[in-house]
Amino acid sequence: MRVLGIETSCDETGVAVYDSEHGLLADLLYSQVELHKQYGGVVPELASRDHIRKCLPMIDLALKE
Repeated sequence: MRVLGIETSCDETGVAVYDSEHGLLADLLYSQVELHKQYGGVVPELASRDHIRKCLPMIDLALKE
């Protein structure tokens, strides 16, 4: 069985694919630290838009690996 894992925090997006026979097949992490640095902290509206922008491309990439 293959499992797709998706995790988001306030400023990171993570995607992984795990196979019960072969183990971890893909593991991707995107950080928004640079995006929020200029504001001195996380800006929720920017964070949510960036999660939306990054999530599907990361899933596509993880499934291709």
